[in-house]
Amino acid sequence: MSEIRGKKVFVGLSGGVDSAVTAALLQEAGAEVYGVFIKGWYPDGLPCTWAADRRDAMRVAAFLRIPFHTLDASTEYKKFVIDYLLSEYGKGRTPNPDIMCNREVKFGVFYEFAKRHGADFIATGHYAQNVGGSLEKGVDPGKDQSYFLWAVPKQALEVTLFPLGKLQKNEVRKVAERMNLPNATKRDSQGICFLGNVSMEDFLRDEFKPSVGNACDESGTLVGTHDGALLHTLGERVTLTDAPPGPWYVKHKNLENNTLVVTKEQKSEASTSTFRLTQPNLFSEPKENEIVTAQYRYHGPFIEGIYDASTQTFTPREPVTEPVAAGQSLVLYKDSVVYGGGIIA
Repeated sequence: MSEIRGKKVFVGLSGGVDSAVTAALLQEAGAEVYGVFIKGWYPDGLPCTWAADRRDAMRVAAFLRIPFHTLDASTEYKKFVIDYLLSEYGKGRTPNPDIMCNREVKFGVFYEFAKRHGADFIATGHYAQNVGGSLEKGVDPGKDQSYFLWAVPKQALEVTLFPLGKLQKNEVRKVAERMNLPNATKRDSQGICFLGNVSMEDFLRDEFKPSVGNACDESGTLVGTHDGALLHTLGERVTLTDAPPGPWYVKHKNLENNTLVVTKEQKSEASTSTFRLTQPNLFSEPKENEIVTAQYRYHGPFIEGIYDASTQTFTPREPVTEPVAAGQSLVLYKDSVVYGGGIIA
């Protein structure tokens, strides 16, 4: 990171270990580091941790002796992430809020804030790599977050640093301990982007107040009840009440009458032979008939196929036999390089 010595770098400090190590490594490399806590929108009645996270971020900034800012992005977060998420779930789709959070907030509002304040670069604690302006996978396959970054605007990516992309997660923890960072032992958040440890299910329950509905098998026979159709996605293993032993998987869902069609087989009889994408964002366009790999859910399988930019479609070499959830992202790769992606229609 010799090219950043003396450069002004704004780091998104979340209060977690990853962003703290990001700031510390950049400072160690000679950058002029500024810490920025991004305040999102938080629902009433749910135990969000933003105040505690901001305090942890301030402690890290004080420990590193770097300037600290709080950026209020609540309006944009509510409009582009929360409202989008609720609208999609209300239509029976399965959105990925982290995609929109990255595009609109971390690499939208935060990027513009940093640019207005004279930053040369921005940096986040994502496990990914920026190699000469090209987005690539992080070296730790278990933590790689390149899937969530396909929608980042190209102009923001060009000035983004990902210091953790070359590290394994256990190495990041060791760096935090070596540097005696005040949050070195803090556990990772597992919830929705910016909502701390609030789970998606808890958030949807609070917003939609779902009710118990019937679950039927493919012949229409009632097999049990579920806790709300909109809480479940296609192919998901579902826990049913008063049902014969499973496992049971969601094959279809009907939001109008709050019913699920379930099966004991996770694979679908109706395979997907073409993925049609909306809102595509390509960092570089695959050549005509070039074989690329794609991932249609985070940590899901990689499949080979061809992307046609003119029709915004991806055609896998072999049809996908497991259920594919509309609203999720399909991300295109060539080896470790991210070509881009789109939302599955």
